[in-house]
Amino acid sequence: MDSPYLSRLARGIEPYVPGEQPTSDGLIKLNTNENPYPPSPRVEEALRGRAARLRLYPEIDARTLREIIARREGLSPEQVFVGNGSDEVLSFCFPAFFDPEEPVRFPAVTYSFYRVYAKLFGIPYEEVPMLPGFAVDVQAMTAGRGGAILPNPNAPTSLELPLAVIEDMARAQREKGRVLVVDEAYVAFGQEPSAATLVPRYDNLLVTRTLSKAHALAGLRVGYALGQRGLIEGLLRVKDSFNSYPVDSLAIAAAAAALQDEDYFRLRRDQVVRTRDFFRQGLLERGFAVLPSSANFVFARPNFCPGRELFAALRRRNVLVRRWDAPGIEEYLRISIGTQEEMEKVLAILDEIRASSV
Repeated sequence: MDSPYLSRLARGIEPYVPGEQPTSDGLIKLNTNENPYPPSPRVEEALRGRAARLRLYPEIDARTLREIIARREGLSPEQVFVGNGSDEVLSFCFPAFFDPEEPVRFPAVTYSFYRVYAKLFGIPYEEVPMLPGFAVDVQAMTAGRGGAILPNPNAPTSLELPLAVIEDMARAQREKGRVLVVDEAYVAFGQEPSAATLVPRYDNLLVTRTLSKAHALAGLRVGYALGQRGLIEGLLRVKDSFNSYPVDSLAIAAAAAALQDEDYFRLRRDQVVRTRDFFRQGLLERGFAVLPSSANFVFARPNFCPGRELFAALRRRNVLVRRWDAPGIEEYLRISIGTQEEMEKVLAILDEIRASSV
């Protein structure tokens, strides 16, 4: 029951619902796109002995981490913004770049937090209908007056747009004086180059990233944005109106260590991609409809029972996946990629479910 003291805004908010985070053991947890492997060993080394310094505030601008990211991306530190997870960075984008007078556009099937942010900050929005096969309607995305935001690869579909298409979108948005935000939470698992390569040429393009997926730091909460100075300044204005210290000193140290261990990053990323391709092929052989995946998950529709029933049957067998009751995707399951052993077990469990008629 709502408290009578809540504001009209708080009473009307429909918050984002994250994936289940159970504490029980014995589950194959494939519902939140977490990395199945631990982070770089350098992370633990970087955190050792830092407790005594927790009495001090962290770097106010996360300069150390921004410099490391900038070198990695071929940019300057002034073209990097660091936040408390990419969700926070994305939330700052709405008041920083989108106005209440113009609707922001995003795909109808995409990260559902965009809708929540738009409502929270009073930004009107348009959900652009998908083309056949869940393709993004690029022309419609850039047809209106306002800004545009989308993930690439998209979630939950796992499909990615070519870099040339992203550049076309950035150019179209620039011609009308509006921003394009590209959410690259899953870019490491795809085939296309990052849109960060376009940042020096497009002053209206902002690219966001997270260390939760490919760097296995979901529990740490570090994300960042790449863009020209004018856009970064906009994010800083919003950030400093909320919290001057959103990234703590332990997070800065651990993120810096993870980003500098490129060999480990590639090793684990490649393991996830190989297992993803193995699992997708296994689903196809079992008659599932599975979209081509450029992420660390697959988006699949069973052919032997409704998606809701398979979701429940997997849950009874201690396998957690993600499903939405949203029109057009209610029959699909989003299945994160675990270890090779876990995904082999899931395929065996699917065979068992099929044989038992759910």
